[in-house]
Amino acid sequence: MTSATAAGAPRGSAAPKSPKSRKSVTGTRRSVAALFLLPALVLLGALVVYPIGYSLIRSFYDQSGDSFAGFDNYETLFTDDGIRTALKNNVIWVVFAPTVATALGLIFAVLTERIRWGTAFKLVVFMPMAISMLAAGIIFRLVYDQDPDKGVANAVWVGVHDTFAESSAFPKAHPGRDSPLKPAGGGAFITKQPVGAGTPVALPLVGVAPDLMPDGAKKAATAEPADGKVTGTTWQDFTRGKGVGRLGGVDAAELGYAGMKIEAVKDGEVVATTTAAGNGTFTLPAAADGALLRLPADNFKEAYNGLNWLGPSLVTPAIIGSYVWMWAGFAMVLIAAGLAGMPRELLEAARVDGANEWQVFRRVTVPLLAPVLAVVVVTLMINVLKVFDLVFIIAPGSSQDDANVLALELYRKGFASDQPGVASAIAVFLLLLVIPVMWFNVRRLRREVRR
Repeated sequence: MTSATAAGAPRGSAAPKSPKSRKSVTGTRRSVAALFLLPALVLLGALVVYPIGYSLIRSFYDQSGDSFAGFDNYETLFTDDGIRTALKNNVIWVVFAPTVATALGLIFAVLTERIRWGTAFKLVVFMPMAISMLAAGIIFRLVYDQDPDKGVANAVWVGVHDTFAESSAFPKAHPGRDSPLKPAGGGAFITKQPVGAGTPVALPLVGVAPDLMPDGAKKAATAEPADGKVTGTTWQDFTRGKGVGRLGGVDAAELGYAGMKIEAVKDGEVVATTTAAGNGTFTLPAAADGALLRLPADNFKEAYNGLNWLGPSLVTPAIIGSYVWMWAGFAMVLIAAGLAGMPRELLEAARVDGANEWQVFRRVTVPLLAPVLAVVVVTLMINVLKVFDLVFIIAPGSSQDDANVLALELYRKGFASDQPGVASAIAVFLLLLVIPVMWFNVRRLRREVRR
């Protein structure tokens, strides 16, 4: 009888293995598993753990790194104007960017689900994800250009505006030397003397470049007198070349102010109105006899030049718009995958019970997609907390302070201002902001696994 049997061990049972021979759940010796994991652990420590630890320690030292500064760098986070602006903008980013991108992704996914060409549409919407942040920033810096001839956003905006509010064709026009016109206040001009019927009136102006004259402008002509009516000409009283042309007289090379509005004013009231023809001539009824002729300010107001998208007030929403353009496709693809796995019998049951499509969407589709929507929102929230590229590239120097975010301020403090202690404090603060979001995501994933 062996010693194991003598000790009362069950016959046929194997003796316990020594700790050195234990294996992992996959059947691999733990020592071998640890050996294979060692390179990954070394890289993880060198690229993640060490930078985090160093940033944490460095955040408690002064600019030189020689003296312990305590919490001075963290105090700066809430007293420095630039950092406070960055923090405020980060809150705006976290609230609006994930919400808008997820909402658009949900709308695109639902609306294209039953469309024959839905796959092609999804491909187009998802395509910006293939573009780097750098390239997207350059694209939208051009899109938001103030000049409507260059910036697509202002080209569209100005086109819509001009559809409902006609722009002036003579924003730079004004009376020249010895002109019969004088300023009337508010940008308008008025004749110095009353006009009479039967005597043509000359209303010469200068200041409009020849290539900016209206398309309908023709060579100016001297108005013919008319009995009982006031006639006249308003034109560009300028001919290129030294000593060429007559001041105050219509010359062959000069163009009429086509579309110029003329008002006849008596005792402060407008008694007649007309518009100049292509050659600048105009005719007013007998009511204009003895009146002053006024060229209203509408003729000379500056042409609408669109919005200053990259100005202090709109720069952050404009950059968020470029971010949504890039990431709405990401949200759409994930939500579309969730829709594909949704039980169709639940949707049909709701329709059979009398629910309309909006009720089905709000009461059935969205609740069933809640886990997917949570994944999208959490992912985008983590992403916007570290947004840097778009803000750095799109925002011009004049409004970069207004568009500032924490990641950009970290870069500026660490490299432009040479304040590594404050930059390290910002990095640690960003990490602390991300941890709650990550914790929420881990808890959600664990709940999904238990289901």
